[in-house]
Amino acid sequence: MLPSLHLCLDDGQDDPAVDTALSRAILQRVDAGELPATLRLSRPGRVVAFSRQDARSDGFEAAVAGARSVDFTPVLRLTGGRAAVFTPSTIAFAWAVPAQVPVDGVTERFRTMATALSSAISTFRVDARIGEVPGEYCAGRWSVNVAGQRKVAGVGQRLLRRAAHTGGVVVVADAAAVNRALDPVYAAMDVAWQPEVTGAIDDHAAATWEDVRSAIGDAFGRSHDLVAWQPDAATLDLARAIAHEHRL
Repeated sequence: MLPSLHLCLDDGQDDPAVDTALSRAILQRVDAGELPATLRLSRPGRVVAFSRQDARSDGFEAAVAGARSVDFTPVLRLTGGRAAVFTPSTIAFAWAVPAQVPVDGVTERFRTMATALSSAISTFRVDARIGEVPGEYCAGRWSVNVAGQRKVAGVGQRLLRRAAHTGGVVVVADAAAVNRALDPVYAAMDVAWQPEVTGAIDDHAAATWEDVRSAIGDAFGRSHDLVAWQPDAATLDLARAIAHEHRL
C-alpha cells in the first residue's frame, strides 16, 4: 500500500505574507499531528523571498527596497539559502511531512523532491539534471537544471521538532522576470551570481504552467496515494495569525 499524501493545488493567497505563512501553517499542523503529509503546489505572486541569512546581511534593507523598486513584494521565507524569486509563471512547492527525527532524513527528502522535479521536467523531453550550476542564484546542491547549464528549480528545507518542510520554486516561464528582481537585490547584498544561468522550462519545451504542475503531481503519485485537499479554516486562520512574521 502506498503512503497517503494530501495534495493541495491552489492559486495562492492575495497577500504574499499570508501565502508564505500558509505553507508554514501546514508544516506546523503536520508537526502537531493535526494534518498528514501534505504537498502544496501553488501559483505565487511577484515575490522576492528572503532568508534569515539575508536578513543578517549588510545591504538587506537596500535589497528589500530594491525588490519593491521593480514591483516585487519582499517576504521572509521558511527555508535558508539566499533570496529567491517567485512570479505567476513559477510554481511554488511545499512538502510537509511528519518525522520522528527530522534531521535524520534531510538528504533523503532533498533527493526525493529533486528527483520528482527532474522526473516531471523530463517528461517534456528536457534534459533535466540535479546539481548546482556555477553562478546560479540561491545556489544549492539539489537544484534542478537543464543540461547542466541553466537552473530551473531550487529546493530548500526547514525542520521542526516532529516535521520537515521541503520547498522551493520551479521556473516554468519568463526567466527574465526572475533576473529583473534579482539584479537590484543581489547587488545590494553583494551576492555574486551569473544571470545567464537563470533558466525556465519553456525555453526548452512547449510546456504550460498547468502541464508542469500536473507532471509534478504525477511524479509524487507514482510513490504516494494522492488525496485532494484544500486548506481548512483552522489552517487559514493560523496562516493569517502568523503572517506578520513573514512580512517585510
